[in-house]
Amino acid sequence: MIRVGPAGWSYPDSPGRVYPAGLPRRFDVLEYLSGYFDTIEINASFYAPQPPRSYASWSRRVAGNPRFRFTAKLWQRFTHGPAPPGRVAVPREGKFEPWSSADVELVQEGLDVLRRDGRLGAVLAQFPWSFRALAPNLERLERLAADFAGWPLVVEVRHGSWADRRFALALKRLGLGFCNVDQPVIGESLGPTAGATSQIGYVRFHGRRYDRWFDTREDAAERYDYLYSAEELVPWVERIRKVAGADGVTDVYVIMNNHYEGKGPANALMIRSLLEGRRVPCPPQLLATYREQLDRFVEVGNDEGSGRRTERN
Repeated sequence: MIRVGPAGWSYPDSPGRVYPAGLPRRFDVLEYLSGYFDTIEINASFYAPQPPRSYASWSRRVAGNPRFRFTAKLWQRFTHGPAPPGRVAVPREGKFEPWSSADVELVQEGLDVLRRDGRLGAVLAQFPWSFRALAPNLERLERLAADFAGWPLVVEVRHGSWADRRFALALKRLGLGFCNVDQPVIGESLGPTAGATSQIGYVRFHGRRYDRWFDTREDAAERYDYLYSAEELVPWVERIRKVAGADGVTDVYVIMNNHYEGKGPANALMIRSLLEGRRVPCPPQLLATYREQLDRFVEVGNDEGSGRRTERN
């Protein structure tokens, strides 16, 4: 099954763009969006391990959609290094400081709630561009695979040095999935791929802001200020289908990380429509925001009840 959805569900620029502004405080954004998408990538888990009660709450709130599965970003402690909660670690030159068994247990304790509920689709280990195909980094992947054996772990790398068949074979041997990325292809950056190395296929869209991609400021949200055109998405439809048709693949997750001003949800509906060959339900406010881009791909969803699942054919 191919599931398409946005990265995250709570952004300060979403009211008035993805859903109406001025809604009551009890309005549940996650429940609402689960009426339109079959997956959403959890971002909070990247910045700090999330407690079981948070995962239990998220699981309850998507109960109206039996097809819904979360993907969750792995805590950056495993991919970037130590950092204060809420801030992104900046990988230092030199030897990576290993994580502990307690770190592993802390992360798995929360994720296990989703797994028991049948709501966990994949865990994404998102490595930075500076993570290159070097022997110590391959050793880190081996340890990661051992510590998360039995979990649907997927690896995202962004440096072009990983574009090697030997890397794909290593991921298969380790039981790790591969994340295909659309990103600004600058210098040695990894270009578009259509690979799968486990039962889980994964595709992530970051936008194509070449002018801001390597902006390291913490408030550099405009890195993701990019709305894909239909013409830019069409080649990816074939890549996604190729991933879904690879031997052994059972589920594919397509995540739009170009979240700025609701562009990710808009593009997620466009690519879902292209994959399914039909118009798909759309939040009315989102259609009003991006009518010119969405008009031929969507139909207005039913917002009655603010969060009830939209019926689909």
